[in-house]
Amino acid sequence: MSTDASPDTTTDLNTQPTTTTAAAAKRRFRGGSIELSNLSPLEQLKAGRLPRRLVQLFIGLSLYGLAMAAFVRAGVGLDPWDVFHYGIAERVNLSLGTVVIIVGFLVLLLWIPLKQWPGLGTVANVVWIGVATDVGLHFIPAADHPASQWGLFAVALVFNGLAGALYIGSQFGPGPRDGLMTGLHQRTGLSLRLVRTGIELAVLAAGWLLGGIVGFGTLAYALLIGPFTQFFMRWSIVQLDRPSLEPAAKQ
Repeated sequence: MSTDASPDTTTDLNTQPTTTTAAAAKRRFRGGSIELSNLSPLEQLKAGRLPRRLVQLFIGLSLYGLAMAAFVRAGVGLDPWDVFHYGIAERVNLSLGTVVIIVGFLVLLLWIPLKQWPGLGTVANVVWIGVATDVGLHFIPAADHPASQWGLFAVALVFNGLAGALYIGSQFGPGPRDGLMTGLHQRTGLSLRLVRTGIELAVLAAGWLLGGIVGFGTLAYALLIGPFTQFFMRWSIVQLDRPSLEPAAKQ
């Protein structure tokens, strides 16, 4: 799975305008309205409920890494970014988690010309998911039968959806790959969907050429991860203790 909150529904939640004002964006889900706040890195730390949000952030990132490892062990297909990560890992003498970390930092460097600002969650995303992935690969055995492969894939998909919701809901900023997408959107004027599609097709093609795992699971992930993440979002967003956010949400 991608190390960002990558499905369309999740992307919409992560891709708020990158101003430094404390504007709030309302997103509607079945069951009511949910608020996500667009905060500068310093505002993220001052927005209240910090212990709860930090715990939620790192639980989400840990689940991301474990889910990524489970997708690899299932062997039925990875999402585009992880096809790319796996393809690189197949060509160099580095663990998959190490490749995830290196690629994350390289993507983060692309934020500089795009004038994007990383949050605590952005930096934690780069490092923590890679470590959790390698831990998961050490403990999760490879599935060797179609039933066990798809069973493991299904468990990983649920964990991935929950991980995305927890990560986004902690409100510590987008992951490095989502920041690249929003930055290109703002600099080029192209739609988020078009920019996202172009990036993911490019990394998918590159990863496949490098030997990454592409299969029916790749398609299943693309179709199902959005609904799973959206389902968990309603319980995952931490409402921030910032009264100044409410008027901005009504603009």
